Amino acid sequence: MKAITHKLKQSLLIWLFVILPLAGLSPALMADDEAAPPEAETTEEPASSDTEEAESTDEEESEEAEAGPVDDYQGLLDNQGDGAPAFDFFATSMLWTVIAAAMVFIMHLGFSALEVGLTRSKNTVNILFKNAFIIAIGLITYAILGFNTHYPGDFNGWLSIGKPIGDLNAEGGDVWGTYANLSLAMTGYGDFIFQAMFAATAATIVSGAVAERVKLSSFLIFATLLVGIAYPIVGSWHWGGGVLAGMEFKDFAGSAVVHAFGGFAALACVLILGPRKGKYDENGNVKPIPGHNMPLAAVGVFLLWFGWYGFNGGSVLSADPTPLGLVFTTTSLAAAAGVISAALVSWIVFSKPDLSMALNGALAGLVGITANADIVSPWSSVIIGLIAGVIVVFSVIALDKAGIDDPVGAISVHGTCGIWGILAAYFFQLPDSGVVLGSQIKGILLVAIAAFAFSAVVFGALKATIGVRVSDEEEEEGLDKAEHGAEAYPDFN
Repeated sequence: MKAITHKLKQSLLIWLFVILPLAGLSPALMADDEAAPPEAETTEEPASSDTEEAESTDEEESEEAEAGPVDDYQGLLDNQGDGAPAFDFFATSMLWTVIAAAMVFIMHLGFSALEVGLTRSKNTVNILFKNAFIIAIGLITYAILGFNTHYPGDFNGWLSIGKPIGDLNAEGGDVWGTYANLSLAMTGYGDFIFQAMFAATAATIVSGAVAERVKLSSFLIFATLLVGIAYPIVGSWHWGGGVLAGMEFKDFAGSAVVHAFGGFAALACVLILGPRKGKYDENGNVKPIPGHNMPLAAVGVFLLWFGWYGFNGGSVLSADPTPLGLVFTTTSLAAAAGVISAALVSWIVFSKPDLSMALNGALAGLVGITANADIVSPWSSVIIGLIAGVIVVFSVIALDKAGIDDPVGAISVHGTCGIWGILAAYFFQLPDSGVVLGSQIKGILLVAIAAFAFSAVVFGALKATIGVRVSDEEEEEGLDKAEHGAEAYPDFN
């Protein structure tokens, strides 16, 4: 009986305090409803007094707000009303720009992981050190002179050295002027940080090609000059209104101005540096030197693929949904097609599927689509990626046979496939895109020659003065110990 009574009490409590409140009929509310009429009658005058006090308080708070925090947001308020949709688009575009910049930054981790994975373990610390230095020096030099050299303003020539950045929102960066339209929607600082993340990429490409035998001090000097001077000057020819812009050269996000530039800079350095010891036998036959960590190489490629959505997608320079969706789609399909064709071709050539070729196939497709991602159809991007995947396999083989030792295939991926991307912009362009074959050929020649010549002069001067290659003993020992006195995997030796 007690148990039944206890259960009834529990049921009643549940009904009163759970079921009724969920239905909006709690005992407290019912009690308030019942007591409301008498309370309203007895408190009518005080209620009037309270209302007056509330109105007075609202007026005081309104005056305080006008004198205080609202002033901080006056720019926002001024652009509301009829301009609210435009302001919202601008804010969304700026947010996308800095997200894209962060994604491009992640690409430097991808380059590091790929380069480490495709080389020997005894050089891991050296490679990571180089890549950390490259992104750091790239950001600083881009702030000192790179940005204003890259985008000199009123410019239609070959050379205009810029000054250090100042207040970018005051110096030509008025958010409701230069940087507020459908094709360019960001603040001056948003523009700077997105472009700065690109700047170090060229030297990162070179880092992979010269890995395992380059002298650290010489490489750091070379990388500083390449990203601080050469890259922004060549970039200004296209994106800064220079000679390439004058000939209507098409390179959407940098197949030539970023990737081929880095690839041909790497080619000059590798020719001066020479191959790694043990890469060729006494008869000149190629002896493969396997990388020590293929899982890490694969992680690097997937990080690069992910970052490429920021690289290409951010190059829309706004959140305009029409080109943004197309660019993401063409970028994805080209990369996927590159994996498939490189894997199949390498399987046929080597009789077994080669993972490193498949990974470089993805990067080849990405480089190939970078020049034209906004002006080709999805199925055209598949063809571009398929061809890039084939090109990269045969380019790697050809360079190896020519005695050009590139441990990670950087010259083939970025240089050879960068050329393909520029040409593909003409062959696969959508109607009314206006890409001219002659301009594409002239543009890629100018970029390639400039990158190769600058690198040959600077790297050659370094070789003649302080040297660019470690000794045979240091190369055999590994650059981790020889250059840094540290090992990446001390417990495994």
